[in-house]
Amino acid sequence: MELKEHIQPHAVLIPVPFQGHINPFTHLAMKLASKGFTITFVNTESTHERIAKAHSHKDDDNPFSHAEESGLDIRYARISDGFPLSFDRRANASQFMIGLTHVFQAHVDDFIENLVLSKPNPPVSCIIADSFHVWGSMIAKKYNLVNVSFWTEPATALTVFYNADLLKRNGHFGRHDKYDDTISYIPGIQAIKPEDLPSYCQDADPNDIKYVFKCIEDAQKADIVIGNTVQELESSTISALQEQQPFYAIGPLCPTNFTKKTISTNLLPATDYTNWLNNKQDGTVLYISFGSLVNLSKQDILEIAQGILISKVSFIWVLRHNILVSGERNIMPLGFEEETADRGLVVPWCSQLAVLSHPAVGGFLTHCGWNSILESILCKVPMVCFPVIGDQLTNRKLVVDDWRIGVNLCTRGLIRREVVAENIGKIMNKSDESRKNIDKTKMILQNALSDEGSSDKNLNQFIQDMKNKILQKN
Repeated sequence: MELKEHIQPHAVLIPVPFQGHINPFTHLAMKLASKGFTITFVNTESTHERIAKAHSHKDDDNPFSHAEESGLDIRYARISDGFPLSFDRRANASQFMIGLTHVFQAHVDDFIENLVLSKPNPPVSCIIADSFHVWGSMIAKKYNLVNVSFWTEPATALTVFYNADLLKRNGHFGRHDKYDDTISYIPGIQAIKPEDLPSYCQDADPNDIKYVFKCIEDAQKADIVIGNTVQELESSTISALQEQQPFYAIGPLCPTNFTKKTISTNLLPATDYTNWLNNKQDGTVLYISFGSLVNLSKQDILEIAQGILISKVSFIWVLRHNILVSGERNIMPLGFEEETADRGLVVPWCSQLAVLSHPAVGGFLTHCGWNSILESILCKVPMVCFPVIGDQLTNRKLVVDDWRIGVNLCTRGLIRREVVAENIGKIMNKSDESRKNIDKTKMILQNALSDEGSSDKNLNQFIQDMKNKILQKN
């Protein structure tokens, strides 16, 4: 009989093809490979093409080639998502999500079947699918693989989703007339306001709600769930999840050494603004970014821009060309760039970690994407929070109310330039309370990742648990 210690797991990793999912999956692949796993990392053809273009790679380049040179066994594969490469996935988001639900599964199935039949060494023993895929349990069962679901958001958001029926029974699901209530009946969450629930529990598109809860239903069937979070940050929530199924907090899964060469994951071309930052005093620059997916209204952008003018702060503002649904490009107030030429940059995209880790940066105006929050904590940069969709609303609560490492940009979505300027001023103030709190929060993350820290122990326990489950299937 094969001993657990001699098992070399071969895991197939399949992220959802969005920037905020690809990044943690890439770091997970590196971490597991450094623990002796063989990894097959699967990107869609469309994702691969975008990464290759953004980094001026030849089309056949393997983004993990540097890892392989270091002796890590990471194999790279590309599969179709069911749409032609020329299909505009962003402009046709609803159609694309339907395709991810119904069509992508068939391509994954074909790929796994061919991989298993090719008898790789070591044999495939596990699938680690993004929790926002709907087919993980079906594929794992069909090919007798250990089924691991990777949750790339905070445990608090997953707990809310797992308890959607409780919200429905208490009249807090999809309602707008109970904003002043306090929800205190969700296991592991002491208190949460209806406005802090993920948007899919509030007023999202019915098709989005259907897709998300189909994914959650599938995640609940997983043998193991791993989360890109830290035990000490969400301890009671994680304990409540662990009563339902094995859940391991193994985060933060992002680079901790910002000078080391990292794997290429950017879907957009990024320019280096280090020289510009080098000419600014420490802690004086506000970094502004709303991530790779979020859309804002023109009015919101104008009010934020006017708030920046009033505040007189130095800034780097990442303004994607497709940030407006309309696709309109000229959206800044007249004369904005001339008036801020000596203290501000408006750029299409950048390497976020390179900016956040620069000593000149003292604040981050963010949409509250989970990766952005973890990176901001690791770089000790307090946040001004402007959540828009999904888990971002819940993430804002964690940052502002629970950990006190940021402030709100506005309340209930109403943006006023004077309030924008006031809250930017608060966060750029070196004596602000959030600056002291973020130092402590960074220590929590660093300690978790250290030898014998909670995330290190959880990762090792997850590997043992997985090896046991592989043995049971053999």
